[in-house]
Amino acid sequence: MKTSLFLTTLFAVAVMASLSFGQSPATSPAAQGSKTVNTGQVAVPAQPATGQPSAADMEKMMQQMMELSKLNENHKLLAGLDGTWSYTVKMWMNPDPNAKPQESKGTAVRKSMMDGRFFVMDVTGKMDMPGPDGKKKEMTFKGMGIEGYDNVKKKFVGTWVDNMGTGIMMSEGTYDPATTTFTYTGEYEAIPGMKQKIREVMKIADKDHMSFEWYEDRGGKEAKTMEINYTRKK
Repeated sequence: MKTSLFLTTLFAVAVMASLSFGQSPATSPAAQGSKTVNTGQVAVPAQPATGQPSAADMEKMMQQMMELSKLNENHKLLAGLDGTWSYTVKMWMNPDPNAKPQESKGTAVRKSMMDGRFFVMDVTGKMDMPGPDGKKKEMTFKGMGIEGYDNVKKKFVGTWVDNMGTGIMMSEGTYDPATTTFTYTGEYEAIPGMKQKIREVMKIADKDHMSFEWYEDRGGKEAKTMEINYTRKK
Protein backbone atom coordinates (compact mmCIF):
# COMPACT_ATOMS: atom_id res chain seq x y z
CA MET A 1 0.00 0.00 0.00
CA LYS A 2 2.79 2.40 0.92
CA THR A 3 4.68 1.48 -2.25
CA SER A 4 1.61 2.19 -4.36
CA LEU A 5 1.14 5.57 -2.66
CA PHE A 6 4.79 6.43 -3.20
CA LEU A 7 4.66 5.56 -6.91
CA THR A 8 1.44 7.49 -7.42
CA THR A 9 2.82 10.57 -5.71
CA LEU A 10 6.11 10.31 -7.57
CA PHE A 11 4.22 10.10 -10.84
CA ALA A 12 2.24 13.23 -9.92
CA VAL A 13 5.44 15.07 -9.09
CA ALA A 14 6.98 14.02 -12.40
CA VAL A 15 3.95 15.25 -14.34
CA MET A 16 3.95 18.62 -12.56
CA ALA A 17 7.68 18.91 -13.00
CA SER A 18 7.38 18.23 -16.72
CA LEU A 19 4.74 20.96 -16.99
CA SER A 20 6.88 23.35 -14.97
CA PHE A 21 10.09 22.75 -16.90
CA GLY A 22 8.71 21.88 -20.30
CA GLN A 23 9.35 25.43 -21.58
CA SER A 24 11.64 26.01 -24.53
CA PRO A 25 15.06 27.48 -23.66
CA ALA A 26 14.24 30.54 -25.79
CA THR A 27 11.35 31.64 -23.55
CA SER A 28 12.30 30.29 -20.15
CA PRO A 29 13.48 32.66 -17.38
CA ALA A 30 16.75 30.72 -17.32
CA ALA A 31 17.46 31.67 -20.90
CA GLN A 32 16.93 35.32 -19.93
CA GLY A 33 19.64 35.19 -17.27
CA SER A 34 17.49 34.30 -14.28
CA LYS A 35 19.06 31.88 -11.79
CA THR A 36 15.82 30.23 -10.60
CA VAL A 37 12.44 29.26 -11.93
CA ASN A 38 9.57 30.14 -9.60
CA THR A 39 6.99 27.34 -9.54
CA GLY A 40 4.73 29.22 -7.13
CA GLN A 41 5.71 27.06 -4.18
CA VAL A 42 9.42 26.21 -4.27
CA ALA A 43 12.34 28.09 -5.85
CA VAL A 44 13.79 25.43 -8.16
CA PRO A 45 17.15 25.85 -9.92
CA ALA A 46 17.00 26.43 -13.67
CA GLN A 47 17.21 23.23 -15.68
CA PRO A 48 19.42 22.26 -18.60
CA ALA A 49 18.17 22.20 -22.17
CA THR A 50 16.55 18.79 -21.63
CA GLY A 51 13.76 20.45 -19.65
CA GLN A 52 13.86 17.69 -17.03
CA PRO A 53 14.13 18.42 -13.28
CA SER A 54 17.08 17.06 -11.38
CA ALA A 55 16.80 14.34 -8.75
CA ALA A 56 17.41 16.96 -6.04
CA ASP A 57 14.54 19.11 -7.33
CA MET A 58 12.23 16.11 -7.49
CA GLU A 59 13.10 15.35 -3.89
CA LYS A 60 12.25 18.92 -2.81
CA MET A 61 8.86 18.78 -4.53
CA MET A 62 8.18 15.35 -3.06
CA GLN A 63 8.95 16.61 0.43
CA GLN A 64 6.63 19.56 -0.01
CA MET A 65 3.78 17.37 -1.24
CA MET A 66 4.21 15.01 1.71
CA GLU A 67 4.21 17.96 4.10
CA LEU A 68 1.01 19.34 2.56
CA SER A 69 -0.68 15.93 2.93
CA LYS A 70 -0.43 15.97 6.73
CA LEU A 71 -3.51 16.33 8.93
CA ASN A 72 -3.92 19.37 11.17
CA GLU A 73 -6.39 20.89 13.62
CA ASN A 74 -8.83 21.75 10.83
CA HIS A 75 -9.20 18.09 9.90
CA LYS A 76 -9.65 17.18 13.56
CA LEU A 77 -12.37 19.81 13.77
CA LEU A 78 -14.34 18.13 10.99
CA ALA A 79 -13.68 14.69 12.48
CA GLY A 80 -15.48 15.79 15.64
CA LEU A 81 -18.72 15.89 13.62
CA ASP A 82 -18.61 12.19 12.72
CA GLY A 83 -21.67 10.25 13.80
CA THR A 84 -25.37 9.81 13.11
CA TRP A 85 -27.62 12.86 13.31
CA SER A 86 -31.37 13.33 13.09
CA TYR A 87 -32.46 16.58 11.49
CA THR A 88 -35.46 18.81 10.85
CA VAL A 89 -35.42 21.08 7.83
CA LYS A 90 -37.43 24.15 6.91
CA MET A 91 -37.55 25.36 3.30
CA TRP A 92 -38.98 28.61 2.05
CA MET A 93 -39.97 27.84 -1.54
CA ASN A 94 -42.01 31.04 -1.75
CA PRO A 95 -39.94 34.26 -2.10
CA ASP A 96 -42.24 35.89 0.46
CA PRO A 97 -40.26 35.87 3.76
CA ASN A 98 -43.51 35.68 5.70
CA ALA A 99 -44.68 32.55 3.89
CA LYS A 100 -44.98 29.34 5.86
CA PRO A 101 -41.95 27.07 5.27
CA GLN A 102 -42.17 23.48 4.12
CA GLU A 103 -40.93 21.17 6.89
CA SER A 104 -39.51 17.65 6.83
CA LYS A 105 -37.21 15.31 8.75
CA GLY A 106 -34.40 12.91 8.02
CA THR A 107 -31.12 11.33 9.05
CA ALA A 108 -27.55 12.34 8.26
CA VAL A 109 -24.57 10.02 8.77
CA ARG A 110 -21.08 11.56 8.76
CA LYS A 111 -17.94 9.42 8.40
CA SER A 112 -14.22 10.04 8.01
CA MET A 113 -12.42 8.66 4.96
CA MET A 114 -8.98 8.79 3.34
CA ASP A 115 -7.37 8.42 6.76
CA GLY A 116 -9.18 11.47 8.14
CA ARG A 117 -8.48 13.83 5.24
CA PHE A 118 -12.07 13.95 3.98
CA PHE A 119 -15.53 13.48 5.48
CA VAL A 120 -18.60 12.14 3.74
CA MET A 121 -22.16 12.84 4.83
CA ASP A 122 -25.03 10.65 3.60
CA VAL A 123 -28.47 12.23 3.95
CA THR A 124 -31.84 10.48 3.70
CA GLY A 125 -35.22 12.09 4.30
CA LYS A 126 -38.76 12.61 3.11
CA MET A 127 -40.14 15.71 1.44
CA ASP A 128 -43.28 16.81 -0.38
CA MET A 129 -42.84 17.77 -4.02
CA PRO A 130 -45.48 18.80 -6.57
CA GLY A 131 -46.33 16.06 -9.06
CA PRO A 132 -47.36 16.38 -12.73
CA ASP A 133 -50.95 16.94 -11.63
CA GLY A 134 -49.94 19.79 -9.35
CA LYS A 135 -50.64 17.84 -6.17
CA LYS A 136 -47.90 17.36 -3.59
CA LYS A 137 -46.50 13.88 -3.19
CA GLU A 138 -44.07 12.56 -0.61
CA MET A 139 -40.76 11.47 -2.09
CA THR A 140 -37.52 10.13 -0.68
CA PHE A 141 -34.69 12.64 -0.68
CA LYS A 142 -31.08 11.46 -0.82
CA GLY A 143 -27.95 13.58 -0.80
CA MET A 144 -24.23 13.26 -0.25
CA GLY A 145 -21.69 15.84 0.76
CA ILE A 146 -17.91 15.55 0.97
CA GLU A 147 -15.92 18.03 3.04
CA GLY A 148 -12.28 18.55 3.83
CA TYR A 149 -9.60 21.12 4.53
CA ASP A 150 -7.31 21.93 1.62
CA ASN A 151 -3.82 22.64 2.97
CA VAL A 152 -2.80 24.24 -0.34
CA LYS A 153 -5.72 26.67 -0.55
CA LYS A 154 -5.86 27.02 3.24
CA LYS A 155 -9.63 26.74 3.01
CA PHE A 156 -12.37 24.29 3.88
CA VAL A 157 -13.79 22.73 0.72
CA GLY A 158 -16.99 20.86 0.00
CA THR A 159 -19.08 19.21 -2.70
CA TRP A 160 -22.74 18.25 -2.77
CA VAL A 161 -24.87 15.94 -4.95
CA ASP A 162 -28.44 14.69 -4.53
CA ASN A 163 -31.25 12.92 -6.34
CA MET A 164 -32.88 16.23 -7.29
CA GLY A 165 -30.37 17.07 -10.01
CA THR A 166 -27.33 15.95 -12.02
CA GLY A 167 -24.83 18.69 -11.14
CA ILE A 168 -22.10 18.78 -8.52
CA MET A 169 -22.05 21.90 -6.36
CA MET A 170 -18.67 22.99 -5.03
CA SER A 171 -17.97 25.47 -2.26
CA GLU A 172 -15.11 26.89 -0.21
CA GLY A 173 -15.19 28.25 3.30
CA THR A 174 -13.62 29.39 6.53
CA TYR A 175 -14.10 28.68 10.22
CA ASP A 176 -14.47 31.24 13.01
CA PRO A 177 -13.44 29.68 16.36
CA ALA A 178 -14.91 32.62 18.29
CA THR A 179 -18.43 31.76 17.10
CA THR A 180 -17.75 28.07 16.23
CA THR A 181 -19.16 28.79 12.78
CA PHE A 182 -18.26 27.57 9.31
CA THR A 183 -19.11 29.87 6.39
CA TYR A 184 -19.02 28.52 2.84
CA THR A 185 -19.71 30.26 -0.47
CA GLY A 186 -20.40 28.68 -3.84
CA GLU A 187 -22.49 28.73 -6.97
CA TYR A 188 -24.85 26.30 -8.64
CA GLU A 189 -26.85 26.20 -11.85
CA ALA A 190 -30.12 24.30 -11.39
CA ILE A 191 -31.56 25.68 -14.65
CA PRO A 192 -29.47 26.45 -17.77
CA GLY A 193 -28.30 30.05 -17.73
CA MET A 194 -29.52 30.72 -14.19
CA LYS A 195 -26.44 30.60 -11.99
CA GLN A 196 -27.17 31.10 -8.31
CA LYS A 197 -24.65 32.35 -5.77
CA ILE A 198 -25.12 30.84 -2.33
CA ARG A 199 -23.78 31.18 1.19
CA GLU A 200 -23.89 28.39 3.78
CA VAL A 201 -23.54 28.95 7.51
CA MET A 202 -23.07 26.00 9.85
CA LYS A 203 -22.86 26.71 13.56
CA ILE A 204 -21.70 24.12 16.08
CA ALA A 205 -23.74 24.73 19.25
CA ASP A 206 -22.15 21.84 21.16
CA LYS A 207 -20.96 18.28 20.48
CA ASP A 208 -24.57 17.08 20.02
CA HIS A 209 -26.23 20.02 18.26
CA MET A 210 -25.53 22.07 15.15
CA SER A 211 -27.49 24.20 12.73
CA PHE A 212 -27.23 24.97 9.03
CA GLU A 213 -28.56 27.95 7.07
CA TRP A 214 -28.67 28.37 3.31
CA TYR A 215 -28.80 31.82 1.73
CA GLU A 216 -29.41 32.65 -1.94
CA ASP A 217 -28.46 35.82 -3.79
CA ARG A 218 -31.61 37.26 -5.29
CA GLY A 219 -30.82 40.33 -7.31
CA GLY A 220 -28.00 41.39 -5.03
CA LYS A 221 -29.97 40.75 -1.85
CA GLU A 222 -29.62 37.62 0.25
CA ALA A 223 -32.61 35.51 1.20
CA LYS A 224 -32.57 32.58 3.61
CA THR A 225 -34.35 29.71 1.88
CA MET A 226 -33.39 26.78 4.10
CA GLU A 227 -32.68 26.04 7.75
CA ILE A 228 -31.63 22.68 9.22
CA ASN A 229 -31.25 21.73 12.86
CA TYR A 230 -29.25 18.62 13.71
CA THR A 231 -29.24 16.53 16.90
CA ARG A 232 -26.74 13.73 17.37
CA LYS A 233 -28.32 10.33 17.91
CA LYS A 234 -27.19 8.53 21.06
